[in-house]
Amino acid sequence: MGLFSRRRSGDNPPDWLVLGLGNPGERYAHTRHNVGEDAVRLLASRHGGTMKAGKNDSFVAECRIAQVRTVLAVPVTFMNESGRAASSLVSRFGITGPDRIIVVHDELDLEPGTVRVKVAGGLAGHNGLRSITAHLSTQDYLRVRIGVGRPPNRDGGADYVLSKVPKAQREILDVGIELAADAVEVIITDGVDAAMRTVNAR
Repeated sequence: MGLFSRRRSGDNPPDWLVLGLGNPGERYAHTRHNVGEDAVRLLASRHGGTMKAGKNDSFVAECRIAQVRTVLAVPVTFMNESGRAASSLVSRFGITGPDRIIVVHDELDLEPGTVRVKVAGGLAGHNGLRSITAHLSTQDYLRVRIGVGRPPNRDGGADYVLSKVPKAQREILDVGIELAADAVEVIITDGVDAAMRTVNAR
């Protein structure tokens, strides 16, 4: 299975790799495009993990969620290079398959603050997912999608997701970020089917 078959005998890999997508730097902090990063940083805060810069083109925290070994990571590359971090982390930690990877990302096709759990599927034009799929040679990873809504102007997608968010919508997105962190926890503790039943029914 290529990348996922490179684990050395005797290794004890973590159970989960959770990637929160975004763009690096203060300019993009807390924009719509960075809600995935915000959710993963929230998870680190909840579970006593410290996001440390270093290897693998990422900030990384190793922690336990309900005693389950989990790696939380935020790529430091731009969104369209997210796959570099994903493949490097898979190799470093010996992740056993794409079904052990959760990608948390923004989703234009969902209303702001709405959260949905998805297994595999298409890329919906998302450059971060496209890069991850290309580097992992699979799109069978799990996704936690945080709705940011469509821009008022159909041609303004890039400016919309990269611009600062008005206060009223920021509050809605913050609720979505909390729900996304909750969804990751449910996947890890109860499984993806349970997460889809509970999260997607909201």
